[in-house]
Amino acid sequence: MRFRASRKSLPNQGNNKDNGRIEAFIKKFGSLAPRRYSFAEIKKMTNKFNDKLSQGGYGNVRRGKLSKDCFVAVKVLSELKGNGEDFMNEVASISRTSHVNIVSLLDFCFERSKRALIYEFMPHGYLDKLIYSQGSNNQCRQLEWKTLYDIALGIARGLEYLHQDCNTRILHFNIKPHNILLDKNFCPKISDFGLSKLCERKESIISMACARGKIGYIAPEVFCRNFGEVSYKSDVYSYGMMVLEMVGGRKNIDVGVSQTSEMYFPSWIYEHFDQSMNLNLKGVIAEEEEEITRKLIIVSLWCIQCDPCDRPSITKVLEMLQGNLQSLIIPPRPFVSSQVRSPKTLSHDKIWTISDNEIVFSLSFIV
Repeated sequence: MRFRASRKSLPNQGNNKDNGRIEAFIKKFGSLAPRRYSFAEIKKMTNKFNDKLSQGGYGNVRRGKLSKDCFVAVKVLSELKGNGEDFMNEVASISRTSHVNIVSLLDFCFERSKRALIYEFMPHGYLDKLIYSQGSNNQCRQLEWKTLYDIALGIARGLEYLHQDCNTRILHFNIKPHNILLDKNFCPKISDFGLSKLCERKESIISMACARGKIGYIAPEVFCRNFGEVSYKSDVYSYGMMVLEMVGGRKNIDVGVSQTSEMYFPSWIYEHFDQSMNLNLKGVIAEEEEEITRKLIIVSLWCIQCDPCDRPSITKVLEMLQGNLQSLIIPPRPFVSSQVRSPKTLSHDKIWTISDNEIVFSLSFIV
């Protein structure tokens, strides 16, 4: 039997202005809002939160059941983080979407400080679990090259829908492997809209009070306006970095490699692109697979150009991915130099600086 959703407004406690804002937000949606459950119902459908699927900065994701044959993923948001903006962003953004490459928000819970989001369940979980080489023997990723290519295409189609086909343009600002879910057929679905921004279709530039996203995927203009204006091209940058990780089977910044010259993967791949034997990417054996790999690399390097104006739109990205490899032009180097020190002196942050009219990418380091 399916749980019955609670439709009555739940009382607030104290003078929590954030709770009042969220209640007003839900009321504004009216009948268009997803169904609402009590926290007791959330606890019951997740079997007291026993089956943990993943853990993130804003909460844990648990597996639940709405009915006998209907599994769901329940994201229980942390009570101590955020002022409710991530919750409202998620509901506002996904409620406006309907696309095969966007995860579906089914229901939600808001009960004072208790907040949860209920999504369709994705059997293959997050993309990041399947693309990185793992184990002491550095075993190959678990996905075939054709599957990786189809996943890259699907994510691009989802972004194109968010950028071009929604009545209200949605900028995600958190595209990364951990926010891509895979269904039973490995169809990718963009998830986690907690950092997203809504803007009118006619608006191409948006204002932001602070940087948002994860280090390694954030476009340079998002945290330093000297690089240009923040726009949908910022999502394109994140997409490019993510696809490079899919190609390399490793993090873009890898402090575990033996040579510091190989630490920043985009720099290494650019240096070795014309030397097919030196790419040495795991699993590339057939001619068709190498063509897929080269196409993904060229498109990704275009996406991570420092100047947003030099990056393609996501529609152009799709055109390049589906076109002939011979028609693709290798882009300019997207960075001037990669300055790194010993991994022992390295932190996980990064700094973009401008020096002598050159854009220099460097890892921030602690001596």
